[in-house]
Amino acid sequence: MQLAVNILVLASIYALISCGYVLIYRVSRVLTLAHGELMMLGAYGLYASASLFAGHPLIALAASALVALAVGFAVYGALMWRMTGESVLAAVLATIALGILLRGAMVLAFGTQTLHPLDMLGWTNYSIPLGGARISVASLALVLCNAAAYAGLFAFLRATRWGIRMRAAGQNPLLAAQRGIGLHGIYALAWGLATFTGGLAGMLLACDAGLESTLVTIGLKAFPAALVGGLDSLLGALVGALIIAGAEVLLIYYVDPLLSDVVPFIVLLAMLVVRPWGLFGSKEELDRV
Repeated sequence: MQLAVNILVLASIYALISCGYVLIYRVSRVLTLAHGELMMLGAYGLYASASLFAGHPLIALAASALVALAVGFAVYGALMWRMTGESVLAAVLATIALGILLRGAMVLAFGTQTLHPLDMLGWTNYSIPLGGARISVASLALVLCNAAAYAGLFAFLRATRWGIRMRAAGQNPLLAAQRGIGLHGIYALAWGLATFTGGLAGMLLACDAGLESTLVTIGLKAFPAALVGGLDSLLGALVGALIIAGAEVLLIYYVDPLLSDVVPFIVLLAMLVVRPWGLFGSKEELDRV
């Protein structure tokens, strides 16, 4: 039972992060490699807001979530809009440079010591019995937030005007622009939502296990989940996260814990050999990249 709980929690972590990769690629066809740093920025944002709004944890959480959303808009407005119409390689290199810049800035601002935002919020991460297993409050919140995020994204993309515009821009940007859809606004919204979900994952991870500069590694490990499921499929991100998490937890338990950092990429290599565009991805779109 505990193995199943561990797989569910890890899959929720990877899914909540990888949906950001999918949103940005699905809408703008940009493969971002700075998502792990943006996720970690959300976690440090929670620590800063917890310090600023001491004694008001709900205000601190709301403020950090809004900042994460605003960061996504700012990243697009300050950098990525200039990449519109440029080669895919130029956009990817821009995200790599952004990630390096953010990582260095966070180390300079907060240092390398482990921080505990949950203590500053005044909350305790209790362990809850669940059948024959146990789960922490922060881990349970992560699972529930992941379910709510995906339900909200599916509803948004299918039932709202802006969601339909995002889908149209992803499928045919030229035709969407001719129909009066502002592509820059759509792309900025995609970056905002991606950074919001990634930042939310970073905040909950920091509450559960503490905050340190190595948190960015988890963002990198979530990248194979998006590729295994298919870079243009939210459902694929969910399935890919479950596959990666299941393989990682089982190999850690039955083989060697030292395999935790390499298992996602072993699964990714196997998928690239068998089905390079992922389980639910579009072969034609991926071939363009």
